Amino acid sequence: MRKVLVTGGAGFIGSHVVDGYLRRGWEVVVVDNLSTGKKDNLNRKATFYKMDITHPDIDRLFLEEKFDLVNHHAAQIDVRISVRDPLLDAQINVLGTLNLLTNCQKHKVDSFIFISSGGVVYGEPDSLPPKEEFTKNPLSPYGVSKHTIEHYLYYYQQTFGLRYLALRYGNVYGPRQDPHGEAGVITIFTGKMLQGKTPFIYGDGEQLRDYIYVEDVVAGNMAGTERIQELNKRQISSPDDLAYNVGTQKASSVNLIYQILAQITKFEKPARYAPEREGEIRRTYLNIEKAKKELGWKPELDLREGLMRTVDWFRENS
Repeated sequence: MRKVLVTGGAGFIGSHVVDGYLRRGWEVVVVDNLSTGKKDNLNRKATFYKMDITHPDIDRLFLEEKFDLVNHHAAQIDVRISVRDPLLDAQINVLGTLNLLTNCQKHKVDSFIFISSGGVVYGEPDSLPPKEEFTKNPLSPYGVSKHTIEHYLYYYQQTFGLRYLALRYGNVYGPRQDPHGEAGVITIFTGKMLQGKTPFIYGDGEQLRDYIYVEDVVAGNMAGTERIQELNKRQISSPDDLAYNVGTQKASSVNLIYQILAQITKFEKPARYAPEREGEIRRTYLNIEKAKKELGWKPELDLREGLMRTVDWFRENS
């Protein structure tokens, strides 16, 4: 049986990815410090270690568990926190990931899936939707840290033969989501509307994002896992060669999200608007043709159906 380490496996997206590996017969080990992850998200079939990815004990974990693959979801994901405290962001997202990579090298773990962010690494694209090789101009320390790690991965591949993929997510939403991160607006709106309270929209609400349902993201991880060895046999000339956008290739505004959620929850009050927040991208959505061609993956759920499933989950679990 193959064994995978899923960091951040008690978090919103990571816990769904854990479920995906277990459904496919993998033995799964989860590392999560529970700073944002929740024990309720943990699958009981997975082995759990409450541990920080920056901690020296990661070395002992690699020695004892002997992984075949690392799927790295653990991160500081809040753009606003990264703007306020870039040192903290780098300690977790850069140094924490390097701790994992050095242990992969030391303990001969040759496959690594890194969760990057298509929502921030491209900055404010001049043309939409950006392909993977599009110029990277991240506008927040969070985006800088994600892009930095992709270069470290390339170094480890070239120098030590590490097999890797970088999955650049769009704005992921769905069951178990918390209000932090790039698609937290859906959770915030849903929670407020179900309580009969009017949410705030920051800025004019015409910010464009690529919202993708979490189970489609899980499918992207599984497709990447199946192809990781084959894809790394080819010649690699840049980090972008092993990066894949994971989105819908469709742009949706915050105002549209509000409108659809209001219809689903039967919430009749208009939104309240507040000043836009520092460090946030105005418009972005992702070109996913490369993932379709090379991973054999594409999203299956449209936005309205995904939002309906999300609202249903929050109604049952609030």
